[in-house]
Parts: sequence; structure tokens; C-alpha cells
Amino acid sequence: MNENSILIIDPENDLRILKGLGSSVRLKILALVQKAPKNVQQITEALKLPQSTVATNVMVLEKAGLVKTWNVKGKKGTQKMCQSVWTEVVIKLWNGEHDVQKSDVIEVEMPVGLYTRYNVRAPCGLCSRDSIIGYLDVTNSFLDPARMKAGLIWFEVGYLEYKFPNNTLYKKRPIKSLELSAELSSEIPGTNKDWLSDITVWINEVEIGSWTSPGDYGDRRGKFTPTWWKLEGSQYGLLKHWRVTETGSFVDGIRVSGVTLADLNLSAHHSITVRIGLKEDAEHVGGINIFGRGFGNYDQDLMMRLVF
Repeated sequence: MNENSILIIDPENDLRILKGLGSSVRLKILALVQKAPKNVQQITEALKLPQSTVATNVMVLEKAGLVKTWNVKGKKGTQKMCQSVWTEVVIKLWNGEHDVQKSDVIEVEMPVGLYTRYNVRAPCGLCSRDSIIGYLDVTNSFLDPARMKAGLIWFEVGYLEYKFPNNTLYKKRPIKSLELSAELSSEIPGTNKDWLSDITVWINEVEIGSWTSPGDYGDRRGKFTPTWWKLEGSQYGLLKHWRVTETGSFVDGIRVSGVTLADLNLSAHHSITVRIGLKEDAEHVGGINIFGRGFGNYDQDLMMRLVF
């Protein structure tokens, strides 16, 4: 946990986080793991709760982005460790100026299948809400025109590249931040909730930073995942937010690099190029699932927000 890492919640857009906080048990867990990580058994003993109750609530906190978890080897097998991501959580209650501020935000949602370039390595594939697109593990299937309907794309190594309209050219005010959100997970044949993968984002060919996905989730069907999709396959991911400002780049509010808006040289481009993928020399090469509309837990594609 970074020192003085503060999460600012917008109640209108961050209901999943508010729901994560909406339990006295989860608040007690957060307080317990704020200063130092603890395993599930230690939390169970400290709070005098059933281990199943603690495990369930830790999972809710993890999906809300409020805690991070990892496994370590212990004397009696593997132990799941848990630690708070934030030192402080602030709920911002907007006043009447909120609607005015919204006018200074431009959002563009890009279908996950509407990439303009790709370079991927099998195992790989893509599917729409209705069926598999092309053939599994055949990279040429990424050229199939039906890719525009894709709701789930996966590959082991490589990238997809998208071109967003550069709406900064038409605003008469300076940009404050560029934000990108996407539902992501690792990828492994079958699923494995403890499968690390370093997922990287580039904007205008500048590497913004990486996020390590904890795993590939298949413990239950994704909220929007169609029933025909096999339960043994990837079901959902975590909604991650990259943000570039005048002072640096962040993932979910945590600084990941010193890349600033000036480094992106937005004024020199008619479009904003976004590349998302995995580097072959990454520490954790664990594949990627990109979830779009019709799959996963969040009914959205790739979302770019320009804040002025």
C-alpha cells in the first residue's frame, strides 16, 4: 500500500465501491488490514467470525478494488494474504455545479472488436454475445469482419490497438486528464483465480504503465456473460482505470509512472491511439481477457474520458 493513497468516490459513478463499503464486517476487515497485511485465518481470529464469512467479504472488497490479495506458502499450505489498497476513502457529495462540470467531460466508448491493428499469439480467440468468431487459436480470425460484434477477446502475448477521435483539438480549454477504463483479467486455459499477468497500456505509443491482474475468474458466471458460454471459460474481469494527468499516470489512483499529458503530445495527432496488451519480457506473462458489452460484470466496452 502506498503512503497517503486516497480514493475519491463519486457516488453517481462508483456504486460498486459504495456497495463494497456497505457492511460493518467489511469495514472491520479494512481497518484490520490497513497498516499491515493479514491472512484470512488471522482476520478470522481477530474478528471472531466464521472463516467462510471472512473469505466471502474479502472477495467483495477485492472486486470493489478496496483490497489486494495474494497467496504465500505457509507451514500448512498456501495462505491468502489481504491488505488495504487505500489509506483514506473520501465520498465526494456534488453540489449544483456538478452538471456544469459534466459539460467539460467528453466520453467515447469503443467496441472491443473495433481495433485498427493487432499482433497476438495463441492461445487466442474472440466471440460475440451469440457465438465464437472465426476459429479458436487462429490469429487470422482477428481479421474477421464479425470482430466488430466481439464482446470478449483473449490472447497470451501481444496487443490490440484502437484509434479514438482526438476531441481535445476542438475544445477551447486545456485538458486536465485523460482516462481509460476496461474490464480485464488474466487468461489461462480453463480458469485460475491466482494467475498473475502484467497488462500494459500505451497511448500515442508512449507506455503509460502496467497493472498486474490477480487471476482469470471462473468461479461463477459473469453478470452479463451469455448462458451459452461454457462455465469453464473466463467469466468476468476487474474494471480498471488508467488516468494520465499533468503530474503523472495512475491505475485506480495509484501512481504507476511519471508519464504526463505533455508526453502524449495530443495536439500533434488527429486521433488518440490506445494500445493494450502484454509484453513478452514482462515479469508475469499470464495472458489477457478483454471484456466488452454482453460479457463480464460491467456492460461496457473500452471507455475513454477526456476531462477539461
